[in-house]
Amino acid sequence: MAKKSQESKTAFTGFVQVKGAREHNLKDVSVAIPRDALVVFTGISGSGKSSLAFGTLYAEAQRRYLDSVSPYARRLFNQMAIPEVDEIEGLPPAVALQQQRGSVSTRSSVGSVTTLSNLLRMLYSRAGEYPAGQSIIYAEAFSPNTPEGACPECHGLGKVYEVTEKSMVPDDSLTIRERAVAAWPSAWQGQNQRDILTTLGHDVDVPWRDLPKKTRDWILFTDEQPVVPVYPGMNKEQVKTAIQKKWPPDYMGTFTGVKRYVMHTFATTQSQLMKKRVAQYMLSSECPACHGKRLRKESLSIKFAGLDIADMGRQPLERMAEIFAPFAMPSINGAPEQGEGHPEKVIVARRIAEDLMARLTVILDLGLGYLTLERSTPTLSPGELQRLRLATQVRSNLFGVVYVLDEPSAGLHPADTEALLRALDRLKASGNSLFVVEHEIDIIRHADWIVDVGPAAGELGGTILYSGPPEGLKEVEESVTRQYIFNTKSNIPNRQREPKGWLKLSGITRNNLNALDVNFPLGVFTSVTGVSGSGKSSLVSQVLVELVAGQLGLPKDSSADEEENPLETSLVETLGGSITDGMQFIKRLVVVDQKPIGRTPRSNLATYTGLFDNIRKLFAATKLAKSRKYDAGRFSFNVVKGRCPHCQGEGFVMVELLFLPSVYSPCPTCHGTRYNPQTLEVTYRDKNIAEVLGMTVDTAYDFFTDEKTVAHALDVIRQVGLGYLRLGQPATELSGGEAQRIKLATELQRVQHGNTLYILDEPTTGLHPSDVEKLMVQLDGLVEAGNTVIVVEHDMHVIAASDYIIDVGPGAGARGGTIVVTGTPAEVAKSKISRTSPYLRNYV
Repeated sequence: MAKKSQESKTAFTGFVQVKGAREHNLKDVSVAIPRDALVVFTGISGSGKSSLAFGTLYAEAQRRYLDSVSPYARRLFNQMAIPEVDEIEGLPPAVALQQQRGSVSTRSSVGSVTTLSNLLRMLYSRAGEYPAGQSIIYAEAFSPNTPEGACPECHGLGKVYEVTEKSMVPDDSLTIRERAVAAWPSAWQGQNQRDILTTLGHDVDVPWRDLPKKTRDWILFTDEQPVVPVYPGMNKEQVKTAIQKKWPPDYMGTFTGVKRYVMHTFATTQSQLMKKRVAQYMLSSECPACHGKRLRKESLSIKFAGLDIADMGRQPLERMAEIFAPFAMPSINGAPEQGEGHPEKVIVARRIAEDLMARLTVILDLGLGYLTLERSTPTLSPGELQRLRLATQVRSNLFGVVYVLDEPSAGLHPADTEALLRALDRLKASGNSLFVVEHEIDIIRHADWIVDVGPAAGELGGTILYSGPPEGLKEVEESVTRQYIFNTKSNIPNRQREPKGWLKLSGITRNNLNALDVNFPLGVFTSVTGVSGSGKSSLVSQVLVELVAGQLGLPKDSSADEEENPLETSLVETLGGSITDGMQFIKRLVVVDQKPIGRTPRSNLATYTGLFDNIRKLFAATKLAKSRKYDAGRFSFNVVKGRCPHCQGEGFVMVELLFLPSVYSPCPTCHGTRYNPQTLEVTYRDKNIAEVLGMTVDTAYDFFTDEKTVAHALDVIRQVGLGYLRLGQPATELSGGEAQRIKLATELQRVQHGNTLYILDEPTTGLHPSDVEKLMVQLDGLVEAGNTVIVVEHDMHVIAASDYIIDVGPGAGARGGTIVVTGTPAEVAKSKISRTSPYLRNYV
């Protein structure tokens, strides 16, 4: 039972009483949590913190709220599952601020997330400088997402799209039969169009460039859709004969011009893959009517402080604050008179400017002044997006609400964490409760109350070790967290290795990096540091990766854009930069990022790491499997012969509910096992394949201890702190940090040959300090094997244990983008201008 600090209960206005929580791995937990306080849920990764904070408390708060709204309105909410809990008393309404990426629509922006765009539109409508004779236009006419505001030429996209002969037929030496028309589908649909052209009398066996221009233009650009008989496999003469002799065709086919096919597919397809495929044949250019500003000319003719609304949206938020400050405080001498001669305009300008300034101040305090209103949310990091939402909540003036936050410090430099704590304190001072799932020691120390969940992960977690004020945790011996809160010294060894060479980059220009020169040491562990938005990721995860990949002849990675509209995505390009020396030491590049390992439940830890292949071979080698002639494929839930025919290997079926969200329930045929009964009859050491997939990595390691290949792979996954995950846990349930560590584990299983460059972007995200130590042992092993490891990092334990540091900054956005200081941790700690050095001094 959790130890509680009874005497401190009197300091709080009331408590949320949780009784019998059994969500995920929680073991019938009962706990009292104070309201109107900053409560931090701690514990190692997978211990059950999120199951208590989000899966139980937030889910129940949401359920109670939705019970009060109409069934019709309920459909509009993304409802969480009803939590497994006996009773919760004293729970106020809750708002969740989770770690998640923004909307995939590039029309969602910083302005829309913070509602600043709405205020700005009202300001331009009511207090803007109108040209003489123009009548007033309403706020919605300043949005590119409305018919009233969108530029009629580009429909509010800022770009126009066209297809040309060259884009649709990249190689005109090919014949139509050889697929010269690349933009047509490659499968039967494309063959169908080629057969139709044969019927129409066109020669599909001469090079495209030798066809008459009139013919080429008709094939590409016609809007006609003739319907003709189709005789597959025949040439022009044979088809002519068939028509003359009135032979029955295979079918009647409808011709579609290539441009028509591309444009229609792009506009109507629900498949992102199809959209991406046809987009490559479309060329985009800046809209000639609005010059990329997305609005109609009437809206752009209205100015405020000399800027139209599109130009205002392109200003960094800190510059916007400078522009609006005088309007919010007109008593200052020399304040501009917006709307001179129109007293009502002066009042409106002041009122809206005051509100804008109040909102901007919170955003700037959270270290996000380098962002612009037009920046689209898919380009923001999860940490940036969560802080923007937090800033909006701070200004919302809600009272008596529980804010449930998921690692708000993720991606934050210690200097930014201080600003985050100020924002959290403001929410608390307004009479709200804060329930925060967190690993960052500075936030845990700042808490009024700690709920420590553990002692370990998965099945070995799920109990409350302690619930009370921070100082009481010192006495709880089972707590892994306590040793990190009350001791700043790290257990990570610091080797201080010497570089074996230098990778020299010159003239880097991208985002806020301008003609930057930087040298990365090789054969050592390097941390690239700096405040959020300083340019670290631009330098390492983008430019360094691009340049090294280019030198090694690797293709550009485009997986980041999989879910985005390929034409609406505004790509940031590297405008300059080259490697001048050091590539002779690099034979291979491995980028370990936080992108998902798969987008469907069919992808999981076992399939991604290759572990499943070996496990299936073990099952196929059993006596029963051999007697039935089952091969390894039989034990895959993706293959017809092995999977359950009812759910097709998904393990669950969707149940449609009237007015409520569809729910997924275990398949009634296979009961969630994913396999058919015959496959499940085969056992390996008394366990069938479904039972093995249900094991955690830790359990499976003990189970397969005699199988060296499988045990080794499982051990590596344990070493990166993922022993609590189930082998069959769907990719869709994994966090970005978990996905990153699975990729790392997959890489660590390979035989090391040295001379590999490993690049990791914030690998400690979502990790408890004890798991950080495990991760560092693995990364250190890579360096010892003759490789180079470069990480973008904020964790001071990791930075202090690095061989070398490159500090980018000193500030964010336009105030960053330069190399502030480089050297060993001891050397960087002495810097007077680095924002990192004051925090590093406590650790070196």
